[in-house]
Amino acid sequence: MENTTPKLGIIESDPWLEPYSAAIEGRHQHALDKELELTGGKGTLSDFATGYLYFGLHRTRRGWVFREWAPNAKEIYLIGDFNDWKEHGDYRMYHVKNSPGVWEVELQSGAIKHGDLYKLKVRWNGGEGERIPAWANRVVQDDQTKIFSAQVWEPENPYRFRKKVFRAKTDPLMIYECHIGMAQEEERVGTYNEFREKILPRIAEAGYNCIQIMAIQEHPYYGSFGYHVSSFFAPSSRFGTPDELKELIDTAHRMGIAVIMDIVHSHAVKNEVEGLGNFAGDPNQYFYPGGRREHPAWDSLCFDYGKNEVIHFLLSNCKYWMDEFRFDGFRFDGVTSMLYYSHGLGEAFCNYGDYFNGNQDDNAICYLTLANKLIHQVNSKAITIAEEVSGMPGLAAPIQNGGYGFDYRMAMNIPDYWIKTIKEKIDEDWKPSSMFWEVTNRRKDEKTISYAESHDQALVGDKTIIFRLIDADMYWHFQKGDENYTVHRGIALHKMIRLLTASTINGGYLNFMGNEFGHPEWIDFPREGNGWSHKYARRQWGLFDNKNLCYHYLGDFDSAMVHLIESVKNIQDTPVIEVWHNDGDQVLAYRRKNLIFVFNFNPTKSFTDYGFLVPIGAYDVVLNTDATAFGGNGLADDSIRHFTNFDPLYKKDKKEWLKLYLPARSAVVLKKVKE
Repeated sequence: MENTTPKLGIIESDPWLEPYSAAIEGRHQHALDKELELTGGKGTLSDFATGYLYFGLHRTRRGWVFREWAPNAKEIYLIGDFNDWKEHGDYRMYHVKNSPGVWEVELQSGAIKHGDLYKLKVRWNGGEGERIPAWANRVVQDDQTKIFSAQVWEPENPYRFRKKVFRAKTDPLMIYECHIGMAQEEERVGTYNEFREKILPRIAEAGYNCIQIMAIQEHPYYGSFGYHVSSFFAPSSRFGTPDELKELIDTAHRMGIAVIMDIVHSHAVKNEVEGLGNFAGDPNQYFYPGGRREHPAWDSLCFDYGKNEVIHFLLSNCKYWMDEFRFDGFRFDGVTSMLYYSHGLGEAFCNYGDYFNGNQDDNAICYLTLANKLIHQVNSKAITIAEEVSGMPGLAAPIQNGGYGFDYRMAMNIPDYWIKTIKEKIDEDWKPSSMFWEVTNRRKDEKTISYAESHDQALVGDKTIIFRLIDADMYWHFQKGDENYTVHRGIALHKMIRLLTASTINGGYLNFMGNEFGHPEWIDFPREGNGWSHKYARRQWGLFDNKNLCYHYLGDFDSAMVHLIESVKNIQDTPVIEVWHNDGDQVLAYRRKNLIFVFNFNPTKSFTDYGFLVPIGAYDVVLNTDATAFGGNGLADDSIRHFTNFDPLYKKDKKEWLKLYLPARSAVVLKKVKE
């Protein structure tokens, strides 16, 4: 008898997935079954993911209660400032009835107070040790001893959010990726307050409607860029207090800026005293056993996504940041590492079979699917982005269609393409057809975040686009009037690369803090190898503010570009229609709605009366990379209104010739005048 079960949407929309329908349907069913198991069919994932309200330290009517999941422990005490860091009977924890592995202690109101430092003293068969609670929501480091401790955070006057309701603007989504600590100009670690006061206004003025903050979850080593997390529920105290982070987010919301977090659920730091590495003498409490426990490339530990308590921990973590701090969503780091037993290392992913060959971690796929479902239950307008390099089909497709439910995936092919082009090709070999294909190459059923470069391209050992283009001449010829050929070329291509990348989005666009104005040099956090210097772990805003230097040209252009793209509502949903390309001339033209984008990548040739067939009408120039305001030569008169020229051959198509002057190495955007 023929199977009449309807196919999942991603299989219907992509016939190439048909041979793998059993695997896709199996993964989908796995997530549905796990959801039913976790909720008992009586509530939602949002009801389930409330561990942060139960575990950890909480005020009660009669005092305090503290709970921890530690199934391998034989004895646990709270130790801290309140009992001179000694084991005391009043602070001893006991098993919770009918809750295997859960420990609890109830304390009187005066037993601890706001600001007290504390840890757990844990004993297990064959050993003992001090541990920071897994659910701690505040962890601080002593300046002298460098020892981390949990801290009681229960201020008398907690921060009250002023913006009661906020919904992220995603039509389109324009993301400013940032790091609190390195956001200031001085050679030190910046704070939440400084970011709120000094940097948020810059971001708002530049036109970005979303910030993506790195390194929020507490991490022992500053130089890890926040990717080796120890305390998943604690906002990093090196930047300030939890209330100061809340005020930052609240202020951003009041400015119309969404705030998403770079969340790390792909691995955890190995540390045992500060982290979860050997939490009650059990190295596998949170992590996979055997050879799968350690990540071979990251020197970190891999979560056991098949364990319900771990799923509860991670799902609760997602909800906690949204509920407590009002984050608008997450960029999930290291998704490729989660999806494959190999972590994606050494795999080429050349055909669809590579995604369904049994080398995928179905537990991790199930967790990511449930996480996306939960996040959108908590906030239907939440934003989730997957940092994923393998191209796993369905990652950013709706769960009901058989996808994993991310709203967007990072278009990681684009920055790789730009770097490869700059490094390996002379200017005469830059092919517009190749560029256009690269920036528009994506699955139809998935939205992407396009970007020319992120923080990855700025780290030591790599180079930003501007530094690849100009290199040392940035130090000697970036003063106005002193630019040489290399500087002029670099400024021109920096603008063109960004415009081509940002104007072809089908979801959103991302820029890393400072790269919009061509921040020089790399990012290098303080470490032993550089004498613990902060010289390269900061942003030199003064370079952009100094109108005698060329940096402001790039920053001013970026702002004009962002505002232009945002001026077309839902531009990300409009088709990108190629009008023309000629690889010999190195000219490309395409249109979106009522905008026409024209690029001349030719390094030496300018073209007069270069023609394209476009919808009949009049067009005004709304952005020109060659404008003098943006460091260009100002060779074209942008005040002229351009009218199309009649051609009887194309009358039936309602198209006419638009003829333009195209200076070498420049791009122009024209807008159709309303009739």
